[in-house]
Amino acid sequence: MRALRLAVLVALLAVVVVYAVHDVRSRRARNEWQRTLDVALVVVTEPGVDASATAELRGRTSELARQLAAELRRYRPGAPAPFAFVTYGPVPLGRPLPTRSGEGLVANARYAWDLRGFTTDLDGRAAVPSRGFDARLYLVLRPPTDQALVEGMSEHGGRVGIARAELDHDTVDLALFVAAHELFHTLGADDHYGADGRVRLPDGLAEPELVPLFPQRRAELMARNRPLSATVEERLSSLDELGVGPVTAREVGWR
Repeated sequence: MRALRLAVLVALLAVVVVYAVHDVRSRRARNEWQRTLDVALVVVTEPGVDASATAELRGRTSELARQLAAELRRYRPGAPAPFAFVTYGPVPLGRPLPTRSGEGLVANARYAWDLRGFTTDLDGRAAVPSRGFDARLYLVLRPPTDQALVEGMSEHGGRVGIARAELDHDTVDLALFVAAHELFHTLGADDHYGADGRVRLPDGLAEPELVPLFPQRRAELMARNRPLSATVEERLSSLDELGVGPVTAREVGWR
């Protein structure tokens, strides 16, 4: 019996190792950009979110895909479209967003467990397939407040991204920009803004080659804001202003 139990444990370990190796290779293959990546965008709403603004956001997802494709082709002319978004929801926010409570193995395991419960609940209610997507984004929306909310939490190089934003008809494109920001984290991109939220120069510029340098025409995806000068910035107002700078492009394998 002892030998049998040992054999079963070894077999299970082998399965886990094979799966892990396959998953790592699969995630790395995304950054080769030989094909279009399939992305599930799950729209999640807190109470009071404008239903018509949510519908507008769903309709603008194709514009997000178009703008990201245009940015990729600045670096790789003729490349296939980088993303195909499939939108699910809106579904009401059921359980609280997962949060990290400390550092270390136990805290990380607890967070992973809470994250899995959070996403599994949403996937079930939104009828999101468990397989078939290169990444899954959960865009959690709330009504506008006096202090604008734009934040996220994502697996760096992983498959799951969570973005939070306030939504009305004036911030539809900004909310999608935040979702794309978290998507790029799952593909290995880093933030290019400082602790004060300001753009890091020159890494956070979408077009560092511009002469004159300011005002920038686009907001770099991983820096959030569009610099008007060395000291003045503004948030993106339209997806036409979304840009992917050379540093971010290198991080995700576009160049």
